[in-house]
Amino acid sequence: MAEGKKYVYKFGAGKADGTGDMKEILGGKGASLASATLLGLPVPPGFTISTEVCNIYMREGELPDDVRQQIIQALRFLEKTMGRGFGDPKNPLLVSCRSGARQSMPGMMETVLNVGLTSKTLPGLIESTGNERFAYDTYRRLIMMYSDVVMEKAEGVEPEEGQGIRQQLEWIMEKKKEEVGATSDTDLTVEDLKDLVELFKQRVKEVLGREFPDDHMEQLWGAITAVFKSWNGARAVAYRRIENIPDEWGTACTVQTMVFGNMGDNSATGVAFTRNPATGENEFYGECLFNAQGEDVVAGIRTPNPLNEVSKNEQNKHLPTLEERMPEIYKELVKIREILEDYAKDMVDLEFTIEEGKLFLVQHRVGKRTATAALNIALDMLEDNFIDEKTCVMRIT
Repeated sequence: MAEGKKYVYKFGAGKADGTGDMKEILGGKGASLASATLLGLPVPPGFTISTEVCNIYMREGELPDDVRQQIIQALRFLEKTMGRGFGDPKNPLLVSCRSGARQSMPGMMETVLNVGLTSKTLPGLIESTGNERFAYDTYRRLIMMYSDVVMEKAEGVEPEEGQGIRQQLEWIMEKKKEEVGATSDTDLTVEDLKDLVELFKQRVKEVLGREFPDDHMEQLWGAITAVFKSWNGARAVAYRRIENIPDEWGTACTVQTMVFGNMGDNSATGVAFTRNPATGENEFYGECLFNAQGEDVVAGIRTPNPLNEVSKNEQNKHLPTLEERMPEIYKELVKIREILEDYAKDMVDLEFTIEEGKLFLVQHRVGKRTATAALNIALDMLEDNFIDEKTCVMRIT
């Protein structure tokens, strides 16, 4: 390793160490967050650990000391920017750890949310938010995700079909919902969630043979290395073979300040496309879940609300739109749509979180689309002088 070499790239408060064209180093996610930050968009601060570190870790089996030091320094930047402390029992900072290769590999690698929540920081989260139910809901989410990604998958544990730790914890939660007559996760009370946290910890120890980690730094190192290990997970390797993605590319790991869509009915998480990905129509298209985190959208545990009228379908047409429930937030989102599409000169797929009425852009990328949509988008953008003829031809051939 080169002495003094940069391995960690910060972003936040309108500044970024990296840029949008550094996908080889920052991965697609890290590069997009750097560019969005520099565009002045509301991106939660964070830092990206470069793809090179992934290759070093896979080769040496550990994170070198200078990489660890750069990560600690970047954490200090996050703490200063947010006015919170990672591991602070009174005003804790929580983070997410997400994978991100230079080419999108959707669903193939791992993410861990709510890292840094422990028995010591839990009271501080309750005190600083004034929302005990939210704090325990966030804690049970951490235990479910961390035990699955870090303690089972990253450690190479191969449970019998249907017996993975995540499935077992989901069974426990379903049983609790039946006991108390809850139809949805959001119906569970603070006391129900407290019970679940203890039941989850017991089951983790029974199944995986060790305690759920109660130290914030142990959680962080575990989550970062699990992201790097997921580059060589069976699904990721198979996907690379199909898509001809070189093994030596590696994945970056982005550590980002958590923003919470599960703080109540004034909070939400969602995904949107700057144009319709099925038809290519120039209309804002997407969905969101109120009082939820991003994993809930993917899991399909509730029917998401449509973003606007054009996003309605048979499943969600009876639900209020985000535009109806939060018109000012929707206007902000439309502005972000315009800025991102103007920057990318292409249709963009974006993920957002609303925390107690405040909008955050969590990530964005050039969106996948059908062949019909690709043709229509390219021709529309050519007509609007967004792209030139050469670019148009490349996108439809």
